[in-house]
Amino acid sequence: MTTDTSKTTGENAPTGGRPTMLRAITAAGGLASVASTFLAWTWTSEFPGDLTFNGYPGGLQLLTLVLGLLTTLFALSAMDVRGLGWLTPAGSTQALRLMALGTFATTWFTVIAIAVDLGGLANWEPGAWVAAIAGLIPAVAAFLLPNDARPLKRPAKLPSWAEILIIAAVFAIGLYVVNYGIQTDADDPEPFLGYLIATGFAAAALFKAGVVTRLSALTAKYRSVTLIAALVTAVAFPFTQNKASYTELGVNILVFATVALGLNIVVGLAGLLDLGYVAFLGVGAYTAALVSGAGSSTLDIHLPFWAAVIAGAVVSLIFGVLIGAPTLRLRGDYLAIVTLGFGEIFRIAVLNLDGTSGPSVTNGPNGIPNIPPLEIFGFNFGEDHTVLGHTLDTNANYFLLMLLVTIVVVLVFSRAGNSRIGRAWVAIREDETAATAMGINGFRVKLIAFALGATLAGVAGTVWAHVQSTVVPEQYVFAGPVPPNSTFLLAAVILGGMGTIGGPLLGATLLFLIPKKLEFLQDYQLLAFGIALILLMRFRPEGIIPNRRQQLEYHETGQLDVPDQPQLSGNAVGVTKAEA
Repeated sequence: MTTDTSKTTGENAPTGGRPTMLRAITAAGGLASVASTFLAWTWTSEFPGDLTFNGYPGGLQLLTLVLGLLTTLFALSAMDVRGLGWLTPAGSTQALRLMALGTFATTWFTVIAIAVDLGGLANWEPGAWVAAIAGLIPAVAAFLLPNDARPLKRPAKLPSWAEILIIAAVFAIGLYVVNYGIQTDADDPEPFLGYLIATGFAAAALFKAGVVTRLSALTAKYRSVTLIAALVTAVAFPFTQNKASYTELGVNILVFATVALGLNIVVGLAGLLDLGYVAFLGVGAYTAALVSGAGSSTLDIHLPFWAAVIAGAVVSLIFGVLIGAPTLRLRGDYLAIVTLGFGEIFRIAVLNLDGTSGPSVTNGPNGIPNIPPLEIFGFNFGEDHTVLGHTLDTNANYFLLMLLVTIVVVLVFSRAGNSRIGRAWVAIREDETAATAMGINGFRVKLIAFALGATLAGVAGTVWAHVQSTVVPEQYVFAGPVPPNSTFLLAAVILGGMGTIGGPLLGATLLFLIPKKLEFLQDYQLLAFGIALILLMRFRPEGIIPNRRQQLEYHETGQLDVPDQPQLSGNAVGVTKAEA
């Protein structure tokens, strides 16, 4: 009896030594890419990053160096080099292809940008030619390899201290990667575009290799340690910045992320499409501006910060109930239209409350400027403070304050989502008719979600008003080139992953950071985001950090990424094809 091997795939395929040779070529190409970064790629320092030195990588060369090194390590892991098997627990071929393609894309983007910016291939030094050829070799060789995807097995048991060190190292690397992107010069788009290409391919490769799945299992095992590491990393952020503009960007990201997390209660948990959510941020901001002692405030009131926060939250809560009570009996598109109308009504109302078209409350289009800086227990957030030898400016002070607010909102979201009312929200989102038949008061449950989301937005708005030191109606629109606005908030929730905590935080970070760094696109920013969202809906409709239930809903049986994100033996952190 003979065995048919014509359909055998993976490592068992009868291909002889060809896969080994291809992996060796891929590893050699990765090393060649690394070596090319120690050569000059151009003769002039006019290109961002100054790539004119021999023996010292700089600028975009650093990205090629890192990706080339990772490509080599992935190739050696595929060759079963002792000690590197942990890099590709779910198979090496797909991950190696992505990493090699990332090396090629980043390198060729750089050398093409040199030719375009400086005016021709004559501006390439020998290092650029070496880099271009070296980047092409692994990209071609990796795509000739057979697929070796396999189920993810339980990793070798490590000592507890080693696993904790891995978690700490991951957060430290994450902080460095985020800082690299934030600290790129917005006037020169090439470094940030190269950064996006490199991080995108590297992240995809780590997902395909199964490394992210194993790290997720590790962080779930040491939940308390992970939370502490995340907090320490966030607190360390302002201490690692050397420009006020970088910490200002961090503050704005936190405000945007906090508001997006509040919207996630309404959209992600309760399934209510709210297109006017930014108005609740405006309600909190205007309330804080009116009662915080601003010189142009029409109310002669100066409340302390804690009282201003409560006032902003309460007023936003009242507006949430007043708007939600008559409208939440609607569903789907009708509810979306009503909430969109509320957002526009808010903007028009604050424009008309100028003393001419209406009562004198908001100063109309002039807004309320000169909002005084916060002062809590004698700590003035508008002044510089020296902590551990590092000077914290105004933005760094507000970053730490906003970090505290974000932690509170995360706790509220987590507790609410895991509570009885949270399960009721999910039931309403999945099938309101069935949930009502099971005894859930749909209107009351939706009103609680709407009111809680509005309250969290109002809390963030009180801090936002002091960070910006002014509030004007143009800050709170449905759509526009500058976030926050309702469109960007909703996009952050969908992009990151509805119903999760990390999803809106990551989505808000990307949607706030990318426009700031790609200002050269100007009127084409919305077009670029539209294309990006279409691609996301096509290839990953559940978001970057998906909710497990929604991930299963968006993929038909057998189409979930298996065995790219398979199940660990023992602890279920993935989904097998049979379970899907």
